[in-house]
Amino acid sequence: IILDNSRRWPLMIDPQMQANKWVKKSCGEDLNILRLTMSYVRALENCIQFGNPVLLENIEETLDAILDPVLQKATFKQGPQLMIRLGDNTI
Repeated sequence: IILDNSRRWPLMIDPQMQANKWVKKSCGEDLNILRLTMSYVRALENCIQFGNPVLLENIEETLDAILDPVLQKATFKQGPQLMIRLGDNTI
């Protein structure tokens, strides 16, 4: 319920990796797992554009500012489409 009906995306603090396993099992092979240590921006753009689920793993105490619009669900309408601004790109 929290995953589907909240205004923002859920943040799971999961030291025992139980929620991580649950998300991976519930989303199946469609899930894209991104780590903030790798070059993740282009992969995140593709996932948003094509509607694929994303799991961000191993995040630190501070997040990259490019993730703010995604985490806040800061979408806007451009014509009939719902768009989001990710860095310099509008998806």
